[in-house]
Amino acid sequence: MTDMLLIALFAFLGAAAAGLLGALVLWMLRHRSLAVSLTVVAAVAVTAMLAGTLTVAWAMFLSAHDLSVVTTVVAMAAVVSLATAMLLGRWVAARSRDLTLAARSFGDGGTFDAPAEQANAELAGLTRELAATSAKLESSRERERALERSRRELVAWISHDLRTPLTGLRAMSEALEDGMAADSGRYLRQMRKEVERMNDMVGDLFELSRIHAGSLTLTPTRVSAHDLVGDALAGAHPLAREHGVRLVGDLVEEVPVEVDSKEMSRVMGNLLINAIRRTPADGTVAVAARRSPEGVVLSVTDGCGGIPDEDLDRVFDTGWRGNHARTPPGGAGLGLAIVRGIVEAHAGRAGVHNVSGGCCFEVTLPAVAG
Repeated sequence: MTDMLLIALFAFLGAAAAGLLGALVLWMLRHRSLAVSLTVVAAVAVTAMLAGTLTVAWAMFLSAHDLSVVTTVVAMAAVVSLATAMLLGRWVAARSRDLTLAARSFGDGGTFDAPAEQANAELAGLTRELAATSAKLESSRERERALERSRRELVAWISHDLRTPLTGLRAMSEALEDGMAADSGRYLRQMRKEVERMNDMVGDLFELSRIHAGSLTLTPTRVSAHDLVGDALAGAHPLAREHGVRLVGDLVEEVPVEVDSKEMSRVMGNLLINAIRRTPADGTVAVAARRSPEGVVLSVTDGCGGIPDEDLDRVFDTGWRGNHARTPPGGAGLGLAIVRGIVEAHAGRAGVHNVSGGCCFEVTLPAVAG
């Protein structure tokens, strides 16, 4: 038993000395390639085994022949182990370089093309994460490109829509200045109307800028959806009479919602104005409110004839106004974008789908307990 303890002690001391030396070398080469690190690790393991074996052999006072046999066997095993470690290290390092080049491609604005051959589970996991990150970056770039296109279109539309009333105001002011206006009162009323149109457009731009900047401050209070819809219908009645459109609000349930009343009234007002302007005379605009498993749903259904399927996903985009036949006079295409921004600020969502003879805009808000 004492001999075995001594053998174990000598083997441990020899292997420990080799291990400490290998750890020091590994620390000194920590910034080198993966192939070098794997080779050092293999060399440490082989050297520790060789040192322990030779220490025990010397301690046991083996003959010179037996000692040379043991040394030769261990040395051959060390050579094979080191060669295998070097080949494995070069192979893993090559796979790592392939992954680095692939990662650099999507970092420069391209897409990530994963290497065909994976070295191990860790690099395979890293490849999957890089592929997922690349997909997210591409989606973000696409959203940024779409937003930039939307901004350019908005600037063009706003410039056009502002130029029209400004041209009219200049002509009318020149006529008044030259004394050429036969009915100055009518000219003044028209000028005030144009100024109000421009004021509404500027107000919409300011509201949209607050939404995009994240500076829209909400003051939620608990109100009834019935009261919210009733106020919106009362405010939209004059415009509905002007266009000859009937407003219907019979399917409004008494369900509570916790919203900023001012901002949500703007949402309902924008939806009703949009529906009234796009519904033919003698048509009907129906407003409803109901509780659903997803929350409280407020809906406005018009008689516009429907929206093309390819445009349904763009309806709430900034500046979207559809085709010329559906573009309301004086509209800058901001109303529905404002609707979506305010609703999402309330942790809700806005959507639209076609129904028979028109389309239905829905606003889903979180339900209130009780």
